[in-house]
Amino acid sequence: MTADDGGTSRAVRATGEDGATGAASEEDFGEESGEEGGDPLALRLEALILGAERRYTPFQAARAAGVSMDLAARFWRAMGFADIGQARALTEADVLALRRLAGLVEAGLLSEPMAVQVARSTGQTTARLADWQIDSFLEGLTEPQEGMTRTEITYPLVELLLPELEEFLIYVWRRQLAAATGRVVQAADDAEMVDRRLAVGFADLVGFTRLTRRLEEEELGELVEAFETTAADLVAAHGGRLIKTLGDEVLYAADDAGTAAEIGLRLIETLTNDETMPELRVGIAFGTVTTRMGDVFGTTVNLASRLTSIAPKDAVLVDGALAEELARAGDAPKSEAEAAAAQEAGEEHPGYRFALQPMWQRPVRGLGVVEPWLLTRRGD
Repeated sequence: MTADDGGTSRAVRATGEDGATGAASEEDFGEESGEEGGDPLALRLEALILGAERRYTPFQAARAAGVSMDLAARFWRAMGFADIGQARALTEADVLALRRLAGLVEAGLLSEPMAVQVARSTGQTTARLADWQIDSFLEGLTEPQEGMTRTEITYPLVELLLPELEEFLIYVWRRQLAAATGRVVQAADDAEMVDRRLAVGFADLVGFTRLTRRLEEEELGELVEAFETTAADLVAAHGGRLIKTLGDEVLYAADDAGTAAEIGLRLIETLTNDETMPELRVGIAFGTVTTRMGDVFGTTVNLASRLTSIAPKDAVLVDGALAEELARAGDAPKSEAEAAAAQEAGEEHPGYRFALQPMWQRPVRGLGVVEPWLLTRRGD
């Protein structure tokens, strides 16, 4: 929360070696700074959204919460907020948030690093949500009216929307938390609850860099939004989880190989029928994945990314592990020759969903030699 080294060092010295607060006078920490200036409407909107007016300097907030300035500053930065020196800019809600996080640490429910992670993950997620709501949602609803500017419309609109959006946010968060908890507790053992075996897929628009030079900014934004929306809907509808979007690329995960394969093919099929969309490449790998702050990491993720980069246009490449999982689950034959022989022998076809064609083995940077498989629908 401190803007300069002098403020930070004084605050840390005031806490002492054991983190206890109250060793220095308020004057040492900018008590005389008083109410910070600013745009009157911006301050009114802030008070409306936060539900309280500015009251505390960072030092006063830390002292009121019973935490050290050092820990308070770490929480504040982890949530994604800029250092503010000793301006009187914090509210009762800031004090309560500090007290709650520190209380979880004191009770032994969270370690201090984990509490900082909670602050960081929550801050990063909600920052993106807030930016989207202001840039897109509110912008579209605050068209200037006769006798009122966009700025004048903003305050009553926020006043009406705030309680509804807050309730909806809590509802969606609880739903997502319930779903995530259910997935984790179904893990086969304790190790899998952290390092889990998942199918990870990347979908990447072909020639996106060229498009950025050819399309107007508004057209490019519409294309990216359409791609992300389509991908997000398909991933969710078929049982996967959208991990993140990167403009021309989406990353998704699924608990089983069949779900990931179905999503990959659906993405290709859907976007191929959209004349406004460029071609798409999809790469999918199966294996152990480490999850942190809603993201996924590890060799499996890297392999899926590499497969995407070498996939033919409008095609899905998968690794050997995912091909084996499809065969084990009965979603694809172990080999096309075996499937053809069974048909010739008059044996009933088991109803495979997918077909797998081995491609040439090739070296992949950082991962050695891999043998990709071309995934298609049975009968295509």
